[in-house]
Amino acid sequence: MTNRLALALALLVILALLADRLLNQGAASFFLARKLLVFIDWIAFWR
Repeated sequence: MTNRLALALALLVILALLADRLLNQGAASFFLARKLLVFIDWIAFWR
């Protein structure tokens, strides 16, 4: 991965988080964080 591509992806993620915060009060980010914790717990169980 080139530096240019990494910066573009980082900017895209930051813009998506900012848009979620401004338009949706962070509900989508909170939903994804909860699902990530459930997924980590599920992976730890099967390990």
